[in-house]
Amino acid sequence: MKKQVLLAGVLLFSVFTWAQKKEIRKADKALEDLNYNEAMAFLAQAEPLLGSADKDLKAHYYLVEAEVLMGQANKVDGAKLKKAAESLLKAEGLNGDSKMEDRMAQVKEKLRIELVNSAIADQNTKSYESAANKLKEAYNISKKDTSYLYFAAGNLVNGKKFDEALGIYEELIGMGYTGVQDEYVATNKETGELATFGSKAERDNAIKFGLYINALDRKSESVEADLLQKVTLIYINKGDNEKALSVMEKARAANPDDVNLMRSEADLAYKMGDMTKYNRVMNEVIKTDPNNPELYYNLGVGAAQLGEKEKARSYYMKALEIKPDYSFAQINMAALILEGESVIVEEMNGLGNSRADNARYDELKEKRQNMYREAMPYLEKASASTPDNAEIIRTLMNIYSQVGEDAKFKATKAKLEALEGN
Repeated sequence: MKKQVLLAGVLLFSVFTWAQKKEIRKADKALEDLNYNEAMAFLAQAEPLLGSADKDLKAHYYLVEAEVLMGQANKVDGAKLKKAAESLLKAEGLNGDSKMEDRMAQVKEKLRIELVNSAIADQNTKSYESAANKLKEAYNISKKDTSYLYFAAGNLVNGKKFDEALGIYEELIGMGYTGVQDEYVATNKETGELATFGSKAERDNAIKFGLYINALDRKSESVEADLLQKVTLIYINKGDNEKALSVMEKARAANPDDVNLMRSEADLAYKMGDMTKYNRVMNEVIKTDPNNPELYYNLGVGAAQLGEKEKARSYYMKALEIKPDYSFAQINMAALILEGESVIVEEMNGLGNSRADNARYDELKEKRQNMYREAMPYLEKASASTPDNAEIIRTLMNIYSQVGEDAKFKATKAKLEALEGN
């Protein structure tokens, strides 16, 4: 009796297995005909019996499911592409049939390309989180392509998902990721432009066909500095200055001559209020680009915040020497000159009516007007550089009023009214 029960069980198992194979073959045929919904319907009929199937049959099922989902996704549906990636990984983990290896490799490559291209399309439309998710899936099916994680984190930063981005960046740091890769380059024979190929064989074939010349093998630039810089900025954004400092120290030690890192270190010092360090690092930056007016302007800001007025003045003057129409330096130069005005006005308002007080008042008034006259040319040039800046025009109008420049006062008053629509 027991043997009969066992035999019935074996027969039942055989029927189930045969039914599964039949439905999966039908799904495969529908897939060939691009009938994705029909193929999915056949797979749905096979799925309840999947638990009793052997590994190879399960692998076949998940491989077909991955291909059907890719077809349904039509290169844009992120949820279906994600599910396709999950099915493909299941198939890969179960597969023991060497006959399926080529097909699986082709599906894997096709899905990787579709995920990356769809991520690029999302990135171009500023759908950053969707782009990041697709790039993470591309990495999951091709772990050797670590750069997908790096670009996924970049999209998360753009999408303001800083904690998620930080997790990926820290994972990359733990891997020792630098982004350095072999690059296979050749010169386009017709345009003379350099082109980078996906593989050495692809590059060599292009040269063989006479389309390219001058083969060159090289290494891509390291992105380690950029990675560490972004981690630092995320920590700053989170208010964790101590961790930001720790990462920045590591970054600078690994890349002492990297100008972007120097600037980031200066930014970090500025945000933390360490203006002494800010000025020191900015001087390092200037050595790398001595004709950059922005750098001298930034040093001027730092010196002004430290109360080093003469240093600030010399930095602003240097910026204007390089770029005479640099409005920010012009405005800050005028602000530096006018810095003591409030103290003068306060003293003037506190004076009495004695002869000595009147004499002191006239002295302070002259000092104030000289201050205005010194600041005026900088504000006039700033206004010429930025003609729609109402605050500069208003300041100039008030100065003209104080120094008795009536014609200029009326002109700036009219300009201000026109600008503000009065």
